[in-house]
Amino acid sequence: MTRSVPSPEERLDALLREVRACRVCEAHLPLGARPLIHASATSRILIASQAPGTKAHIAGKSFFDPSGNRLRSWLDIPEDIFYDTRHVAILPMGLCYPGRLPQGGDKPPRPECAPLWRQRILSLLPDIRLTLLVGSYSQNHVLGRGSVTERVRNFRDYLPEYFPLPHPSWRTGVWEKKAPWFQEEVIPALRERVHMLLSKR
Repeated sequence: MTRSVPSPEERLDALLREVRACRVCEAHLPLGARPLIHASATSRILIASQAPGTKAHIAGKSFFDPSGNRLRSWLDIPEDIFYDTRHVAILPMGLCYPGRLPQGGDKPPRPECAPLWRQRILSLLPDIRLTLLVGSYSQNHVLGRGSVTERVRNFRDYLPEYFPLPHPSWRTGVWEKKAPWFQEEVIPALRERVHMLLSKR
């Protein structure tokens, strides 16, 4: 009897079940393992972020916090579209909340995570047309080490594949006041690109 070949959707669903069951880093995670990933085989926009925060961990939804509100404001898309995996995938560099640094702020994403899962997941997202590199960890992983500010200012150098963005934490509000070009130049271009991709069928 010939076995049918799994469809791309079935292969991705199987991998996502495997990812969500991952406990590789659990001993290092203060709130335990709860891998967060939002994706489907039809996602056209990929948000490559840092790692979930505490509110996202508790809710089981990436960017379910003020930083998510800021990011959605930058993109000018509502929450229902943001979490609609038919259009938008969210794949952090670290899939679980990593804990807090002694001096404040979240710890870096666990180093085991991206090498273990990232490329396997990306290989099953064939329709991605734009990757938003949100913050230094995703930018350094994809582009190599560099200045977030300079990359965001020179975002056109990375199109059409990538769009570098700062991390949308409350600290970015201070940064934005010193970088008026972000709202004047970057945000309109970001929204135009995102809305164009979301409008395609």
